[in-house]
Amino acid sequence: MQLPSLVQPRRLIGGRVFDFSREVAVMAIINRTPDSFYDRGATFELDAAVASARQATSDGADWVDIGGAKFAPGPAIPIAEEIDRVVPVVEALRGAGVVISVDTFHAEVAAAAIAAGAHVINDTTGVHDPALAEVVAGSEATLVITHSLAKPRMPYPAPRYDDVVGEVAAFLRERVARAESYGVPLERIVIDPGHDLNKNTLHSLELTRRLNEIVAIGLPTLAAISNKDFIGETLNRERGARVDGSLAAAVFCILQGARIVRMHNVPAAVDAVRMTEAILGFRAPAFLRHNME
Repeated sequence: MQLPSLVQPRRLIGGRVFDFSREVAVMAIINRTPDSFYDRGATFELDAAVASARQATSDGADWVDIGGAKFAPGPAIPIAEEIDRVVPVVEALRGAGVVISVDTFHAEVAAAAIAAGAHVINDTTGVHDPALAEVVAGSEATLVITHSLAKPRMPYPAPRYDDVVGEVAAFLRERVARAESYGVPLERIVIDPGHDLNKNTLHSLELTRRLNEIVAIGLPTLAAISNKDFIGETLNRERGARVDGSLAAAVFCILQGARIVRMHNVPAAVDAVRMTEAILGFRAPAFLRHNME
């Protein structure tokens, strides 16, 4: 199998060393929003968010991604309120041995999160605001650069692409160069093609099928595919019944070179990822007994 050639595959993130040439990280999702598309506010309250994050860590998640404002169109969340949503969770997880990621496109939120102990800033707007890149550059944090086209929280109906994979790759290359120009080194950048973000189901399926072309950029690739609408529309499954499709998509993305998968259902995702790593020869079995002496 052709494996990706990555720029500095060994990454120190949050005190942990990841070798993305032969390792896949599971990123759990914690939404401190009352209207998240999947859990519908189940972890909006602080205690619930912290408990869910700790459970995800216990279940084997390598990263926890905390969001205080969803990507979908809607009224702007005041920056102070977004900070109040994410920073207490970051503070509660500091020292827990898990990579702490914050999903935001605001420089002020990124700065507050990093000061509180976040190791990663996950920007779903692809460095829409250069000030966010400057904040990351002035820290030791990693930056996730995601492809999307709309301005933050704005609608983008009926997106059209001549070649969705080629255009996403070109966008990511340009935004990586932008982040570098503001001081973020390549060894602290991760890319994400943005499944479903300003894309329809056919676009997201094409991105999944040709994800190796995104991986060829040479940076660790994050696949955020969990329970998304392209899975629901493909399988005719509502939000609560997309786990199997999400796991299948995650495994396929790993085989195409994805090295971080962002998942809601952590125990199932960890098992699927660790099994895939073992099949690829990245990981030894937990024990050997069958047909052994």
